[in-house]
Amino acid sequence: MTTPTPAGWNTWDVRTHTGMTHLPSGLRVRFGLLDAAGTPVLDGFTWRHGLVRLGHHTVDGSFAEVTVEVDGVELRLTMAGGPGDELYVRAESAGTVVADVAPSRDATPALWPGRDSEAWRLERSGDDFLVAPSGSAATAAEAGAVVEERRAAADAVRPRSGGRYRDAADALTRAVTWNTIHAPDLDRVLTPTSRDFVSVERQGFYGSWALHAWDTFFTGLVATVVDRDYARGILGQILPFADAAGMIPNRVSDERGTTWDRSQPPVGAMTVLSAYLSGGLSDETRDRRLLAETFPGLLAWHDWWPAHRRGAHGLLAWGSDPIDGDPESATLDRTKRESGLDDSPMYDEAAYDPATRTMDLADAGLNALHIADAEALATIAGILGDDTTAARLDAEAESARTAAARAFWDDDARQYRNLRADGSHDPHVSPTLLYPLLGGFPSAETARDIAGALLAPEVLGGDRPLPSVARNDSGFAATYWRGRIWAPMAYLAVQGLRRYDLRDHSRAVSVALLELFLAEWETHSAVRENYPAFDGEDLTGFQQRSDGLMAWGGLLAHLAFGELAEARPDGWRFAHPGEPASLSGLPLGDGRLTVRAGDRLVVALDGAVLLDAAPGVVVTAYRRTPDQVAATITGTGDVRITAPGRQGEPEVVTVDGGTRHVQFVREGSPA
Repeated sequence: MTTPTPAGWNTWDVRTHTGMTHLPSGLRVRFGLLDAAGTPVLDGFTWRHGLVRLGHHTVDGSFAEVTVEVDGVELRLTMAGGPGDELYVRAESAGTVVADVAPSRDATPALWPGRDSEAWRLERSGDDFLVAPSGSAATAAEAGAVVEERRAAADAVRPRSGGRYRDAADALTRAVTWNTIHAPDLDRVLTPTSRDFVSVERQGFYGSWALHAWDTFFTGLVATVVDRDYARGILGQILPFADAAGMIPNRVSDERGTTWDRSQPPVGAMTVLSAYLSGGLSDETRDRRLLAETFPGLLAWHDWWPAHRRGAHGLLAWGSDPIDGDPESATLDRTKRESGLDDSPMYDEAAYDPATRTMDLADAGLNALHIADAEALATIAGILGDDTTAARLDAEAESARTAAARAFWDDDARQYRNLRADGSHDPHVSPTLLYPLLGGFPSAETARDIAGALLAPEVLGGDRPLPSVARNDSGFAATYWRGRIWAPMAYLAVQGLRRYDLRDHSRAVSVALLELFLAEWETHSAVRENYPAFDGEDLTGFQQRSDGLMAWGGLLAHLAFGELAEARPDGWRFAHPGEPASLSGLPLGDGRLTVRAGDRLVVALDGAVLLDAAPGVVVTAYRRTPDQVAATITGTGDVRITAPGRQGEPEVVTVDGGTRHVQFVREGSPA
């Protein structure tokens, strides 16, 4: 599933933002400035040192813009490579620009004979540079025009946002595309959650690459806004690293190896299904290849959990298996890391049980996620025509839901709580206790009561909602997983609210989180690993433990977009968010989707209007094929729906506080 392929000029050398590498030859070109002492500075630009702002970056890495600074002097680079072997660069600065051309340390040795310095030339004309094979007829004088041409081509296909969303689509896009790198030992293009985090030379923790399980699936989900093929490549990139039992490891990396003792939260199927649904207006135009390629691995991972992680009371619990030669395996610390919530206060009083190889605390969030995973896999199996597996998964989900809803319900709290080995309920509260809504545990009335109680300002609500532990919890410290706001946790909690159509809550949370997201982007050009729970906290320092460009932070924008346009199993939901907002250029198998909320809510495909609705109308279950369109209309007002193959005026449907189901069929097509 390597997408894109490792070829041509690109930004995929993990060690630098200010240059490009030519693959497969391995020629690397870096740009920089002379510092105040006259020393060339070509590397070392990170989010904590010298990296000012990211510009647009294409999926294939051949076009990129970035601004850095040295001793207060800025350098703005626009780099355009391909097609062909020529690289065109515009380097704008008030300082002295320097360039270096040399083989990368990742160069393929067999390709370098004959590709020495005499085989390539570096040419400069003012602010413009050209790097090309010695026989190329291109000149640096052409660079400016080529760069602008490539910029226009890149701009034409990128998603955009406006209104309430401001530049959220740009931020989301750059947090994914700028984190795509080349793993030289695998000769693969990978997209980890953060290139800084995986590179020891950029103050990271690995050699040059690492993948983490739930990080990867959330990164792939974010990438669906950018490009369908790109998203498919990301979503599938960790599956080949599963063990023989189907366990997808917590982490796989070059220098620090693979965590064979533990996994991470089972979010694969729900993210893959969401990516599939958002890729088209019906199954006819969605990416069936995504489902076919990922389903076997996701199903094996799903079945691994009950076989290896039965803890207290026969319920699922986080665990760690003993591994020869790994003295830290089979410990409480490792079980916490399987949860993904490394230092969460929820597990402060837990202990490791060697008999079950799990912590002695059954986790409501894990059990809910596994049930939601079963439901998503059942839906995927049905789409792929495997009705036997779909029926098995549906039955397992229903049985597990009944048992989990009973076991985790705390009569005293009137909410769900984690369950201790002695049968008592644990008092710690976090957003994972909204995951039972994602798993469909409560009735609609109980779900509303739970949401209202947990989203109170002193608990998990307020202007900065969904801190990773409740503000009134004894373990709250506003640090890391002890109180910071994390996009993956927020995403799962909000999806639980949306399952019960608790839109007042989901909208308020999404709007507040979007403002956090945009504030960090507009101030620091950052898409954060985690976000501050208090106003005024600066997360730029290394000791604050919040990476400056982590792709899963884009989930906060993705959540906000879902209040305007969201793909669901029964069809698309379009709704006016209450103030102007727009999304355009969303990549579907049908074409490019645009959704604008202003005086009216307008949905268009490649410029052709599909529906035009009054602000008080909500359109759900919208499905469109070449032969028919169907939708459910609720609220108050009118909606004009363009029917397939119809000439003249669109069909007009009016609702007055009620619900109407509509279907329009092309003449001559079967109903």
